[in-house]
Amino acid sequence: MDKDRPSTHKQVRPAEAAAGVPAARSSSSEIAAFLSSARSIAGSADGDGRLIFALDATMSRQPTWDVACHLQGEMFDTVGKTGGLNVQLVYFRGFNECRSSKWVADTGRLARLMSAIDCRGGQTQIGRVLRHANAEARGARVNALVYIGDAMEENIDELCALAGELSLRNVPCFMFHEGHDPAAETAFREIARLTNGAYAKFDRSAAAELAALLRAVATFARGGRKALEHAGGSAARLLLGQMKPGSGGNR
Repeated sequence: MDKDRPSTHKQVRPAEAAAGVPAARSSSSEIAAFLSSARSIAGSADGDGRLIFALDATMSRQPTWDVACHLQGEMFDTVGKTGGLNVQLVYFRGFNECRSSKWVADTGRLARLMSAIDCRGGQTQIGRVLRHANAEARGARVNALVYIGDAMEENIDELCALAGELSLRNVPCFMFHEGHDPAAETAFREIARLTNGAYAKFDRSAAAELAALLRAVATFARGGRKALEHAGGSAARLLLGQMKPGSGGNR
C-alpha cells in the first residue's frame, strides 16, 4: 500500500462489480483531500512503539458508523493519552480504495481525520491491510496491529498465510469484531491466534471496557508483554489469556 496512490495488490472484486453494477467510488476530490490531510499530519516520530490502527469502512458498517466512529475516536484518544506511541491510520472502502496516513504521535488529529471518512460499498480488503502491515514491518518495527471490522469476504487461507508472515515479524493482531458474522469471527480469531494477538467484541454498549482494552494494547505496543503483565487489570488479563506464554512481541 502506497500512501500517495492506490495499492497494486490483487484483491477480491466487490460484489457490485461482479454483478455488473457500478461500485461506489470516492471522488478524486475526496481522495485528494484525504491525502492532503494525511500528509499534513506529519507529527513527530519520537514514540517508542508503533501501532497500526485499521478500519473497515465498507457499507455494511453504515447503519452504526456514526456511533462506531465516535467510539473509535475515543479509542484513538485513549491510545494517544498513553504517550510514547506512534500510530498510523489505515482504512478501506469501495472498490480498490485502501489508504494509510503518516506515522504520527498526535492521535487527536488522526481522530478528526477518521471522523471525516464515510462508508462506501464494496467487499472487505483485510488482505491488503495485512500486506501493508507486513510491508511496514519490513522497513521498521511494528509493535501491534489493531483492526476493527464486521465482516470477512475473502479467502481465509490467504489471510492466514499473511497473518503467518506477520507472526514471523512479531506483529500481533488485536482483532475487534463488530456484529455477529460467524465467518468474520472465525477469521478474526484465527488471525489473532496465528499472530499471537487477541480477539474481542467491538460492543458499543461497553465503551469503558473497549477503552481499557485499547489502553492494554497500547501498553503492549510500548513495552511488550512484561509491561502488560505489570499493568494488571481485567483488560490486560483478557489479552494475556489469549497470548502465548513467554511471548514478548517486538520487545
